[in-house]
Amino acid sequence: MVVQSAYELRVFRRSRQGQGLMQQADWVLVADSDSKAVEEWRTSLAIMGLKVESAGSVKEAAKKLKVLQCGCFVIDVDQPEMAGYEAVPILKAIQPFAKVIMTARENTKELESRVREQDVFYYHIKSFSPSELVSAVCDALQASKKEQNKTT
Repeated sequence: MVVQSAYELRVFRRSRQGQGLMQQADWVLVADSDSKAVEEWRTSLAIMGLKVESAGSVKEAAKKLKVLQCGCFVIDVDQPEMAGYEAVPILKAIQPFAKVIMTARENTKELESRVREQDVFYYHIKSFSPSELVSAVCDALQASKKEQNKTT
């Protein structure tokens, strides 16, 4: 569901409350060097009751994941140390139940193929509406919790 109005937001939040998504602080780790995008997503996700931790690099993200339990990682393809899709196995090794959303400024067939090889939950092109990313994060957190509950 793509949330586009205040009314839809209230309905969306109400529908998620019974699923346990809003009942505790859910953390999302955003690894992206684009501070403007990170702040925009932080604001949008905060409206949904989620907390965002940001990292400017894969190395910084890995350090943060060792002390912060996240249900979802939002990773940009362009990272200082390596391509974001190369970082997915590293970050998933630290927190295997977290779902990964990969972002990119532009898309090519080759890039999309490499991203999808990593079994990401959602692939978001930044030119699309931020509300699509917010909906994807909420769905990813729900899927992460279901997967984690199956093993406990």
